[in-house]
Amino acid sequence: MSISVSNISKHYQSQKALDTISFSIKEGEIVGFLGPNGAGKSTMMKILTTYLNASEGTAIVNGHDTVTEALLVQKSIGYLPEHNPLYTEMYVREYLLFKAQLHQISSSRIEEVISLTGLTTEAHKKINQLSKGYRQRIGLAAALLHDPKVLILDEPTTGLDPNQLVEIRELIRAIGQTKTILLSTHIMQEVEAMCDRVIIIKKGKIVNDSYLKDLTDASSQIIEVEFDYRIEDAFLKRIPNIKTVTNTYGLVYELTFDTTTDMRTAVFDFANENELKILQLRKQNKSLESLFRELTSE
Repeated sequence: MSISVSNISKHYQSQKALDTISFSIKEGEIVGFLGPNGAGKSTMMKILTTYLNASEGTAIVNGHDTVTEALLVQKSIGYLPEHNPLYTEMYVREYLLFKAQLHQISSSRIEEVISLTGLTTEAHKKINQLSKGYRQRIGLAAALLHDPKVLILDEPTTGLDPNQLVEIRELIRAIGQTKTILLSTHIMQEVEAMCDRVIIIKKGKIVNDSYLKDLTDASSQIIEVEFDYRIEDAFLKRIPNIKTVTNTYGLVYELTFDTTTDMRTAVFDFANENELKILQLRKQNKSLESLFRELTSE
């Protein structure tokens, strides 16, 4: 296993940021680590990178204990924190040379990562002249310099425009062909585009750990319906086999059913019986976003 976490807990005085978390990640997997703000994502990543020690439990990265073999862990991982720390007054190549010297590796590796991360046309510039997207590329280049087996990326696409999102997504996916990647993000579409598997935590506990291809549950379905006026959730829950009702926006409701039977006819019949007008109705597959809301909403 590239990463093995066993019964990790982390306490900040009376607050329990992580509560007996356990999971493992195989070599070559790209795993999305998701949760609401304050769920404990960054705390877990800081433990895996040896920045923090757990209060209880053990974490093994590339066969090394994050507490007793911290230096070996640091040598075998690449880390891009949420707030990418860069010396912006430096030139791109100058900064990467500085990082290479810290890792005690040959400067020849610099041109390799510049090419790999698409920085060739910008490498002669100062970092403070570059966009947020290129600064993220520099952070990834620095994390890759020492050719680590594992990459840990905390919110790597935060603050990027749509074009930059696509570029960084494609870059991470390409890097994932040869590395194990654990990444945290709030953008569900990015997880669906990049990741093989998703781990969701809420209040320091894992509430879901599954492969994306297995997320569509054959025993449930989602129907999105828009009525001509607002309706109480309790009223909609009279529809047979209904599991949850969510008013997503305006007069649009997301109805989840626990059955393989197509429930669109039942929704039409319910509307007709109660003199409701349906403005639009469509059946959806269960998405990561809907699963996330279901598992993490209060």
